[in-house]
Amino acid sequence: MSDEKPLRFEEIVEKLEGLVEKLEEGGLPLDEALRLYEDGVSLARNGNQLLEGAEKRIEELQKTLNEDEA
Repeated sequence: MSDEKPLRFEEIVEKLEGLVEKLEEGGLPLDEALRLYEDGVSLARNGNQLLEGAEKRIEELQKTLNEDEA
């Protein structure tokens, strides 16, 4: 998995939606449902990290803009 490029936020959301649909359909063996859930948790963590990074970038840009205006 280390050879794969990181997923974009939109790709993460798309994959999460697919996992949720599969889990909501039901009828999955327990081991498969657990694996899908674990995959979802991992995707959600990665998405959260991307959001936090974007938030920090926005805060830095706003700080720079405010300093330029002062």
